[in-house]
Amino acid sequence: MTDVLSRRDLDFLLYEWLDVVALTARKRFAEHSKDTFDAVLDLSADLAHKHFAPHNKTADANEPTMRADGTVEMIPQVKTALDAYAAAGLIAGSFDESVGGMQLPTTVARAAMAWFQAANASTSSYPFLTIANANLLAEYGTEQQIDDYVRPMIEGRWFGTMCLSEPQAGSSLADITTRAVRQDDGSYRVTGTKMWISGGDHELTENIVHLVLAKSAGGGPGVKGISLFIVPKVLPAADGGLGDRNDVTLAGLNHKMGNRGTTNTLLAFGDGTHTPGGKSGAVGFLVGEEHRGLFYMFRMMNEARIGVGFLAIALGYVGYRKSLEYAMVRTQGRPLGVNDPAAQPIPIIDHPDVRRMLLAQKSYVEGALSLGLYCARLMDEQETAEDTATRDQAMLLLDVLTPIAKSWPSQWCLEANNLAIQVHGGYGYTRDYDVEQHYRDNRLNPIHEGTHGIQALDLLGRKVTMHNGAGLQLLGSKIAATIARGRSLGGDATGYADALDTVWSRIVDVTACLWAADDAAAALANASVYLEAFGHTVLAWMWLEQLIATEGKRGDFYDGKRMAARYFYTHELPKVGPQLNLLASGDRTTLDINPSWF
Repeated sequence: MTDVLSRRDLDFLLYEWLDVVALTARKRFAEHSKDTFDAVLDLSADLAHKHFAPHNKTADANEPTMRADGTVEMIPQVKTALDAYAAAGLIAGSFDESVGGMQLPTTVARAAMAWFQAANASTSSYPFLTIANANLLAEYGTEQQIDDYVRPMIEGRWFGTMCLSEPQAGSSLADITTRAVRQDDGSYRVTGTKMWISGGDHELTENIVHLVLAKSAGGGPGVKGISLFIVPKVLPAADGGLGDRNDVTLAGLNHKMGNRGTTNTLLAFGDGTHTPGGKSGAVGFLVGEEHRGLFYMFRMMNEARIGVGFLAIALGYVGYRKSLEYAMVRTQGRPLGVNDPAAQPIPIIDHPDVRRMLLAQKSYVEGALSLGLYCARLMDEQETAEDTATRDQAMLLLDVLTPIAKSWPSQWCLEANNLAIQVHGGYGYTRDYDVEQHYRDNRLNPIHEGTHGIQALDLLGRKVTMHNGAGLQLLGSKIAATIARGRSLGGDATGYADALDTVWSRIVDVTACLWAADDAAAALANASVYLEAFGHTVLAWMWLEQLIATEGKRGDFYDGKRMAARYFYTHELPKVGPQLNLLASGDRTTLDINPSWF
């Protein structure tokens, strides 16, 4: 079986570049060492290969179904794998010891989760959502809510979801219609429907903890009226066990192009199927204060956005590794210039165009992995740095990079999957090989947790302009520091540093140009082009960082890093120039087109 990720690459990024071992000097991580980090990564790789990868294709071919009684049926290997994951304590990874956690750095926990995402995107989604749910409640919930819900989720006895979208309101949360009415005992009764809820119903655990956005009285129109509620599938009993079934009903399963092993549901809250306490409506419990639900949910959404980026990376990475292995053993054709039909066919990796496709994949997936882990390291900084200024800087930089960390891998690691199919040729287009499934699974990632276009609007419309451009300036200072280090090395690094400096200067100028007229519609008309240009520039920064980390080191691994950096700077970064030209021109084509002209 092909290793779904490269442990050598992870070791390079974690230890030789990001120096995660240095985090053990901080109080929160003082019980850890490189040995404990390695043990978690080794365990994750072992469980991913033994329990997750073997049923990846089986779950894809046998997606969950809804029984006549409204319950969900799925292949048993999913529960077996998740039980093994929970038994290993991996859900507890980054949580506080006070709630049963291991207090792992987020950087290590993300690297560990990537093994499972690469091995089986669908099955890994259940703990991924549960961890994000529990993180939100651990930060904003009451002590009682932490005891009632966070601890069972950390133990893996209960799983969690996030319930935002509705059939008529996808990303436009201002238009949700789910309502919550306060009761005399302080609880709420929730009524409405939620759509596209991953992990929304199953029999994998004894309970499911839904975090539900709903409008409650007195909050005003739009998002100002939104509050956040815990709505469990089964209400907890006073003794800590399970009580009455809550009025949360599976109304249907959505049938997806990929990620078929994850239930994706339409849920009805308060439709009268169950009447806990003899009253209508699903019982919900307020998280934090009323009408601040979107603020709280963004804690989970931002974590999920980075996690979606990691999922895209993992799927791109496993496709790359499988196409690389295939190219090594598949023989076809002769070297260019050899016309003797009796000559032995050569492995297809010897053909320059196949090498091009493999180099492109390598530059995308290894570059994206470095960005994802860099963002995870920023999360550790904002939570544990000893001085406030460092924490604030990490938070600001993470705000700017989150749209890139979500969208760039979702676009370009999907392209890596596309190229993996192409390397396989006709075989890649069949279900007999894994790469077509990896493409289908990855196609979801430019859509959920904020589409590509929404991330573009967020980046250009908010992140680079907030606090008078402080985030953009901070990112620029980080890039400038890398450029200076690159120039000091000489050789290729100097040329790459000069190229990055030129492009980044243009990014700053074009950003100012777009907002100079104070016309939001015109500035944002080509926001997706801006996102892609900005993202490619950030990835060029990541590749220069990796190149600097290889300085003075010899061997095939480091030579491969250098060649991937060379590929990105010679084949990919030049694509940004025409995009910036388009943005600087103030093109209004998408504004001026009349819908009737289509």
